[in-house]
Amino acid sequence: MRLVTAVCAVLLLGWTAEPAQAQQIGVPNSAILTISSDRFYADSAFGRRIAREIEQDSLELSAENRQIEAELTEEEHDLTERRPVMEPDEFRKLADAFDAKVQDIRSRQDAKARALSQRHDEARGRFYEAAQPVLARLMREAGAGVILERSSVFLSANATDITDVAIARIDAAIGDGLELAVPQGAGADAVAPPPTQQD
Repeated sequence: MRLVTAVCAVLLLGWTAEPAQAQQIGVPNSAILTISSDRFYADSAFGRRIAREIEQDSLELSAENRQIEAELTEEEHDLTERRPVMEPDEFRKLADAFDAKVQDIRSRQDAKARALSQRHDEARGRFYEAAQPVLARLMREAGAGVILERSSVFLSANATDITDVAIARIDAAIGDGLELAVPQGAGADAVAPPPTQQD
């Protein structure tokens, strides 16, 4: 379920706001608002921080993988050179141990990559959870009854889009999110953020 659907399901319809107030703070007066949820997350201070951190960790993991690959290649080359002067049984034991070592390393490095992906999902979940009251307030100020995913709307006026306003509001509310509390046992399924939009 998309974020906007989940938000709308828990919000009371029929909220009203003073039109002058809504116009003053840059929120459109409309019963229907639209938002680009991917940009809302990615362009927020929170989303940008998470992207920087994950990019840095990914670069470090890639460098670590390259170093491990070089070391394993050298070890394999050394084992191959020693093979002609070794007993077959002795070589087989060393070769089997090397294969087991490679499999163990691959498993551990794959787990690190999965952890990075899970960290991104968990961060998105915390962001959208924090964003719900921000979006709810925007709906009240606009007198809106629904926020729709912009990419799913066939045709709409740009004036109904609140993405920029929502980004400014969430940045003011949580900044880069560094101090956001992580719910106990939070994971990728703790909050259901909208799926990444496909071009």
